[in-house]
Amino acid sequence: MSEIKEDGASFVGYEYKEIPAGGERASLYLDGYQNFGWVLDERAGEEALRRGKGKLTLKRDRKIINKMELTRLQRNFDSCVAELKALERAKRTQGMIAALTVGILGTALIAGSTFAAVSTPPNLWLMILLAVPGFLGWILPYFLYRAMVRRKTVQIEPLIEQAYDEINDICQKGSRLLP
Repeated sequence: MSEIKEDGASFVGYEYKEIPAGGERASLYLDGYQNFGWVLDERAGEEALRRGKGKLTLKRDRKIINKMELTRLQRNFDSCVAELKALERAKRTQGMIAALTVGILGTALIAGSTFAAVSTPPNLWLMILLAVPGFLGWILPYFLYRAMVRRKTVQIEPLIEQAYDEINDICQKGSRLLP
């Protein structure tokens, strides 16, 4: 909870924060929160890494100057990071929906083709008529997904850069408030 300095007279009380920041966002969180007075708690951080939790444990001085303003900036930072996550998801969502729809439609056509083939008497012309677009419905989703993600990435990339610029501005403001 606290740390006693080497001279034995100084007492520093800390407040702690645990954030779920596994994967590619861990560096962003560490760099950002550092500008609001937070530092990585090595003892708790090593324990979390050993357990594979993907959580960062941070600490900062309870008596930090400009705590209210730093907390407000930290909330803005958190909302910008959440916006980044949403934008990253948005790049893939529309393509995934389209690919799944085409794949399911292809599967339905293959099922119709199968029923046409096993019917009595077999209806070969209907089987072929349904099988060709059915197989295309299984092949096209991959290419459809990639094309839609590429197109959406071009649209969303400026918004992602804008969010990173906003995060940079927030972190600069927080850094200027620290002693």
